[in-house]
Amino acid sequence: MLSSCRLTIATLLRVFRGRVSLTWAMILCETSLTALIPLFIGFAIDGLLAGETRQLLQLAGLMATLIVVAVIRRVYDTRVYSTIRVELGKEQAERSADLPVSALNARLGMGRELVDFLEETLPEAMAAGVQLTIAIVILYAFSPVLALAGVVAATAMVVVYALFHRRFYRLNGALNQQTERQVAVLETRQARPVSAHLLRLRHLEVRLSDTEAVLYGAIFIVLLGLILFNLWFATRELVITVGTIFAIISYSWEFVESALALPVTLQSWSRLSEIMRRLNAEDAGAPDQIPRCAPPTWRGA
Repeated sequence: MLSSCRLTIATLLRVFRGRVSLTWAMILCETSLTALIPLFIGFAIDGLLAGETRQLLQLAGLMATLIVVAVIRRVYDTRVYSTIRVELGKEQAERSADLPVSALNARLGMGRELVDFLEETLPEAMAAGVQLTIAIVILYAFSPVLALAGVVAATAMVVVYALFHRRFYRLNGALNQQTERQVAVLETRQARPVSAHLLRLRHLEVRLSDTEAVLYGAIFIVLLGLILFNLWFATRELVITVGTIFAIISYSWEFVESALALPVTLQSWSRLSEIMRRLNAEDAGAPDQIPRCAPPTWRGA
């Protein structure tokens, strides 16, 4: 079902679009329900302080619905993405039959990272996008200034990541190249080449980790500024209840948590861009053009 197609995220989405679309629909439903919880907690607080329980029951109903959707979605996801991994691995093995075992072994692992991106990183990014949107809308309802602060923080994060993109791409490429040599090095059964290989991997992993540390340090500074500003503005400039203050701080923090998915997704994409280039290189037997691959006929999970 993947024959004659370039092995990319776009190809996997096109070939398996029916099942992936259903998982995404459930993700959007789950995320929307999750994003509403802080607001309903705020309503419940104000209701209980006024001696009412109706808002508390609404919160309980919302959380029960969320649990049902979340469980069904996870059970379904496992079956869909495990099938995609199998089909992708079979196609890689067929195309790369002439590659050294070391390179083929490494690329099979890299191919699984494409599916991991679809199953984990991309849904998290989608969920974060929904949560960011809801957080901005609700903060705007309290005050446009709070929403504007969130938009400024998100823009600053994108600018910060843009400064690191090329470095991530280059380091991931070097790490993947070294990983492809691992089996061949181990087959020598000589201490010095194995030691040099492991030290090279360690060196590249440390450089990647250090780059991530600097990136996330800069991003956390931006997000900390957002939290402090919204807290100051809400308590000094607005006339609100205890429940409303809780909702404002909760959505400001939710914005921070959701915003962190942005650099994670961009960093993953930097790595996947290098992996897709590697998987579709001439020595992997990939076609030059991406045809429109027909979706598979499913007979069961």
